[in-house]
Amino acid sequence: MTTHGERARLTPTADDHKVTPAELFFDLVFVYAITQVTALMADHPTALRLLGGMVVLALLWWCWCCFAWLGNVVRADSGGLFAVLVAVMAVVLIVSMTVPEVYGDASGSLPAPLLFVLCYGAVRVLHLTTYWLSDPDDKALRATLRRTALLSVLPPFALLLLGAAFEGVPRILIWLSAVAIDYAGIFITGKSGWKVASPAHFSERHGLIVIIALGESIVAIGVGATGSPVTVPVLVAASLGLLVAAALWHLYFHGVSEPPEHRLAELTGDARTVLARDVYTFLHLPLVAGVVITALGMKKTLHQVADTDHYGLSEPLHGMPAWALAGGAGLFLLGSAAILLRTTGRRSPSLLIGGTACLAVGPAVTLIPALAALAALAATLTGLLLLHGRTTGERETRR
Repeated sequence: MTTHGERARLTPTADDHKVTPAELFFDLVFVYAITQVTALMADHPTALRLLGGMVVLALLWWCWCCFAWLGNVVRADSGGLFAVLVAVMAVVLIVSMTVPEVYGDASGSLPAPLLFVLCYGAVRVLHLTTYWLSDPDDKALRATLRRTALLSVLPPFALLLLGAAFEGVPRILIWLSAVAIDYAGIFITGKSGWKVASPAHFSERHGLIVIIALGESIVAIGVGATGSPVTVPVLVAASLGLLVAAALWHLYFHGVSEPPEHRLAELTGDARTVLARDVYTFLHLPLVAGVVITALGMKKTLHQVADTDHYGLSEPLHGMPAWALAGGAGLFLLGSAAILLRTTGRRSPSLLIGGTACLAVGPAVTLIPALAALAALAATLTGLLLLHGRTTGERETRR
């Protein structure tokens, strides 16, 4: 008979651990969170709001990463951790609801910036507390958790609280500095104590969050055309947007995700921890951010193509959305190149050149119809996909 204490106990994982349904359930709340970040940037599509959106995304990403690491060493479907995950989901849901107003409270509402910060702090405390209880005998882990709390949680949290008292640019800049300190703290606190028990689980968890981001880009396509009649141009634009998402998906799962997983399995101890930190915690953020930014560009493109009362088919994208359409894909390509370089030590010229070109092409996007720009992006990514695949195949053949 299973006792209440056994059900509540945190259960360690093994090296063959796989992603559990509990973790998939946990990720659902981040689907909504990422959608809200896109809505935040789409509401005021300026460069400043883009920066603010990326600050919010970086904070949400840190919340997700904390429990991706924890779920690798403790089973998420055990009674103890699952209860924590549900509590975190409730807090992140509140965080997500505040995101559209995080840079300007709605009249009569609760103070969204303060609520956002307090809930973010609650997630970090829940993570540290659960990690502390996961292995009472691991002195190195506990020492690292203490340093993390003092250097990587408390100072950024204080800055987030301070930023909530300001408005506009000061809030964004103060919160940006908090993110920088938080991310730098992982280097200061050291690598001892952190562990990756199952490389396959760790890789799969991050692959799933990439799929979530790509799913949000598909949702953005539908949202962009909502309320407008379904026309041939709308169908063409939606198909092109799906082709962009498919190209990014194929690039990741057939060119980027496998080398890090294999390398992670080869390493042990601190070397494995450092690679996991660099490749997954840090270098996967540009991938997710790139998809979210591209989703913003596709959403605005679909809106213009569908809204024939205010836009013609010859109308180009303007301002930040014009850069976002290709710039987000460029960020994804450069992030992919960085992952492969960190993992294998080899450069990927096609990804580097293609990513740089996509980042720089924003001014040209403002000169051509939005639908044509989307078609050009889809064609470019498809061509890069084929070129990168052929280059990789030739390299493997020479080996």
